[in-house]
Amino acid sequence: MPRTARSLVAGGHYHVINRGNDRSVVFHQPSDYQAFLRMIEQAQQEVHLSLLAVCLMPNHFHLVVSQHCARDISRWMQRLLTTHTHRHHLRHGTSGRVWQGRFKAFPIKQDDHLLTVMRYVERNASRAGLVDRAEHWHWGSLCWRMNGSSGPPLSEPPLQLPPDWPSQVNAPQSAEELEALRAAVNRQQPFGDEPWIVETAERLGLQSSRRGPGRPSKSR
Repeated sequence: MPRTARSLVAGGHYHVINRGNDRSVVFHQPSDYQAFLRMIEQAQQEVHLSLLAVCLMPNHFHLVVSQHCARDISRWMQRLLTTHTHRHHLRHGTSGRVWQGRFKAFPIKQDDHLLTVMRYVERNASRAGLVDRAEHWHWGSLCWRMNGSSGPPLSEPPLQLPPDWPSQVNAPQSAEELEALRAAVNRQQPFGDEPWIVETAERLGLQSSRRGPGRPSKSR
């Protein structure tokens, strides 16, 4: 698959995710989550991204972001993960790899598909059964929106959030919607309607993300 950086263009909106190495727990206690949020704020001071949605989970994290310049996300993530890895080793007496490797990111069409991804991200903790309602998860942006809890400042999305946004986040997503979102994550495939996906994959050199698993068949 092409390197993630090829799909990161100026002005693009992206779902960014990374997991602990071998899916190991990364955030063990509240102080680990709090420290990571502070590191996000520090990274923002060095390279500013538009943060639209955030959710930290015990062994991974999700972000929905927009960048101004083509290399902003890569620079931002390098700053964040390098700083966090150093702290993690000092705090827990570990060594070696903390994260599974290079982060994953896929482009999102700036229409209702963007709201779908934001909803997926903010619902993550309740979907995993960590809380009854998404806004009760202190390490997610829905909590910050509703309760004024401390977290990195959020940017306004290009589409206005509906008045019943918390209810929409807490409502279960359809199996079809979840399947499409997870396919986009696993393949780093653009997320939008089919014509936009085809055009974006062609423009950004992501054609391989459109193929299913396995080797392409030989021409007859």
